[in-house]
Order: sequence, then C-alpha cells, then structure tokens
Amino acid sequence: MPIKDIYVMSDDAIAAEVGRRIEQKRLEADITQESIAEELGITTKTYRATIKGKGKFVTLIGILRVLGQLELIDRFIPETPFSPMALLELRGRQRQRASGLTVVKKESPGEEDLGW
Repeated sequence: MPIKDIYVMSDDAIAAEVGRRIEQKRLEADITQESIAEELGITTKTYRATIKGKGKFVTLIGILRVLGQLELIDRFIPETPFSPMALLELRGRQRQRASGLTVVKKESPGEEDLGW
C-alpha cells in the first residue's frame, strides 16, 4: 500500500516506515534479527540502526538479500529507458573533434613501417 502524503513526511519518518516494512518482511519469513546480522557479518545493533534509517544503504541491500526480497530494489527505483528522441540528442554530443593533445610517436629515419 502506498504511503499517503509522503511529501509531507520527514526523511526520518519515511526511513522509519521503510524499516517497519522490512521488519514485517523479516517476521513473515520467521527469521531472527540475530541470524540476519550473523549472515551479513554485522551486529544486531547495526541491523537495528539500519532499519531505523541510520545504517548504510549497502547493509539495507544485504538485509533484503537475506530476506529474499531484492526485487523490491527494482520497484524502489525502476529503470526508465531513454526515449528515442533523447537518445538522438545524446548521440549528437559524441566527440567529433580531436584535441591535438595526444603525442604521436614519430618514426626514426631507419625504421620501416610494417603497417600494423
């Protein structure tokens, strides 16, 4: 269920809601905080801080991996492909000139060009 009035919520409130939802997933999977922490090589204190929004994003991803919920990351920020027009605009920005700053090694008078 989407969060109502998410734009009026503080960042801490949103983090708390995300943590609450992760805790619900953990309880549904019947996995202890200790077992998740052990599998990730973190302390239970770090686990609790992460679900309160005070941990590292990498730890959050690890928790979701242990819970078998990594697909939530794709729903969190879905990939949005470029439109064909945007791709054409980007293509126009490809490099078209040389800067002339690269030094090219010149052949010595006795060297023969082998064409490689």
